[in-house]
Amino acid sequence: MAEEFVHISVLREELVDGLGIRDDGHYLDVTLGGGGHTELILQRSPTCRVTSVDRDAMAIEAASARLKGFGDRLTIVRSNFAEFDPQGQKFDGIIADLGVSSAQFDQGDRGFSFRMDAPLDMRMDQRQDLSAADIVNRYGEKALADIFYEYGEERLARKIAKKIVNQRPIHTTKELENIVFYTYHPKARKGRLHPATKVFQALRIAVNGELDALKGLLDKAPQWLNPGGKIGIISFHSLEDRIVKNTFKGHDLLRVITKKPIMATEEETQQNPRARSAKLRFAETKNITED
Repeated sequence: MAEEFVHISVLREELVDGLGIRDDGHYLDVTLGGGGHTELILQRSPTCRVTSVDRDAMAIEAASARLKGFGDRLTIVRSNFAEFDPQGQKFDGIIADLGVSSAQFDQGDRGFSFRMDAPLDMRMDQRQDLSAADIVNRYGEKALADIFYEYGEERLARKIAKKIVNQRPIHTTKELENIVFYTYHPKARKGRLHPATKVFQALRIAVNGELDALKGLLDKAPQWLNPGGKIGIISFHSLEDRIVKNTFKGHDLLRVITKKPIMATEEETQQNPRARSAKLRFAETKNITED
């Protein structure tokens, strides 16, 4: 339900400021979420337009209600951003917030978090078949270990994978959390980071093909920009940030604007702890005379 979808956009001002919104500009938000970034862009100019993309039906419903006052200045498309087709349109700026929405974490039945007991789902788009339960219960031990190590940088990936295979079937977030928790040595269970955090991150990335989608976006998006157009990406873990940083640096059409990522202020992290790990990087299209 739309009223249940509440999401606090991180680095909101920094992201929109970096675009340099201009009158009559056309901007692309490939991660609509709760609509916070799109809303701020539309508020910056009475004549700019935004095309916004999301694959989560609940996010689209909530954002559509929130942003209905902007009328035909806003176009919303339901799609995975890696599969989005601009149909020849060019944009003056493109943004992406790669974080999972607060509402997705807080809604137990989505299965993104181990804070609540729920079915192992983790699908951003409920239309897709593959869920976290499918991976946990069907993939072989080596495949599971590779996912946990590659996408979660989990040092106990092999041990966790072995325990999962031995204790299948596993149906809920709490069942999986307990397996990971008790794989860790008792002394290591009391750290700042919950032992299951990396495994849940890895599964979410695998279920939704997040890193491949990001690579696909970064490969195509610069071609959608007008001359001087800017692209800003907010990432939340080192795997994403590394891909953004290296792609911006190596792309023939882009010039890096942010040598170091923009981070949330202490004030923002106090209000929204999830902003603490956010990193924002900007690039812009090169002039034709640039190498």
